[in-house]
Amino acid sequence: MRPADFAPPWWLRDPNLQTILGSSPLRRRLGERRLAAQGSHCTAHVIDAGDGVRLSGVHDAPANGASKGLALLLHGWEGSVDSNYMRLTAGELLARGWSTFRLNFRDHGDSHHLNEQIFHSNRIDEVVRAAVEVTRRFPAPRMVVAGYSLGGNFALRLGLRAPAAGLALERIAAVCPVLDPARTMRAMDRGLGLYRRYFEHKWRASLMRKRELFPHLLHLDDRTLRQRLAPLTQWLVERHTEFGTLENYFAGYTLAGQRLAALQVPAEILTAADDPVIPVEDFERLERAPGTRLTITRHGGHCGFLLDARLDGWGERWVARVLDAPEPA
Repeated sequence: MRPADFAPPWWLRDPNLQTILGSSPLRRRLGERRLAAQGSHCTAHVIDAGDGVRLSGVHDAPANGASKGLALLLHGWEGSVDSNYMRLTAGELLARGWSTFRLNFRDHGDSHHLNEQIFHSNRIDEVVRAAVEVTRRFPAPRMVVAGYSLGGNFALRLGLRAPAAGLALERIAAVCPVLDPARTMRAMDRGLGLYRRYFEHKWRASLMRKRELFPHLLHLDDRTLRQRLAPLTQWLVERHTEFGTLENYFAGYTLAGQRLAALQVPAEILTAADDPVIPVEDFERLERAPGTRLTITRHGGHCGFLLDARLDGWGERWVARVLDAPEPA
């Protein structure tokens, strides 16, 4: 699948339309139908991620019980195992004979009660330990991972840490991954306010849920929660993480510069030149390992890649094709 293979009709080429429709109820129903059509066995699980951390997720197994391998799927910030792209990607992989495990990050989905400490984007260690535990609980001949947006960032960092963790990870697919979080935040602040307000609304709701469950831990008053995205992030980093400053926090999970040059696991990255959330320049200046390939489409928005009026997704098919490629020698 080359970049030119993604050619939406003219009326569907606007990046904001691609991005917004990607999260629409129509896509949600499509994902539910596609997943149900596979007749898969879906079971919810709580995973021991070490150090007392528990993460939730859903295991999807092919109806016939046979599986080529296990695909770990990681959602974006304030997404969940039930995000449209997660269900649709699981459906595509199940149709190809794979089983999947859709993992919730801490405080995503209905998992706020599982851990007292709040989520932040540098909590990669628990995701690595969860991946190891998932492979132990659901042994499979092959192991791959895919992630969207912040989940793509986590997937690539998981790949960087896989050898040391003893995780036999075969391949990575990352769709519109966050590479330089500082630039991403500036892009949201300067761009269409819709995206910034969307994430502010969802994050506030998440923090309010956390406050209800653990009032002794989070001293978040309503005035604090009314702050915009950047100052609220800074407030949280300075008071509820060990990083001290926003700059140190962003440096902890950036993939800019030479960070990805050491990646030993074969990886493919997909993004769109018109992504309104993550600047395409971040990808163009990215230093990649020899086994990392980059695909930039002309259209697609942020994790959209919608093909037609049915809102079929080219992105989920791309992920399934990448992960289902023959095992490397």
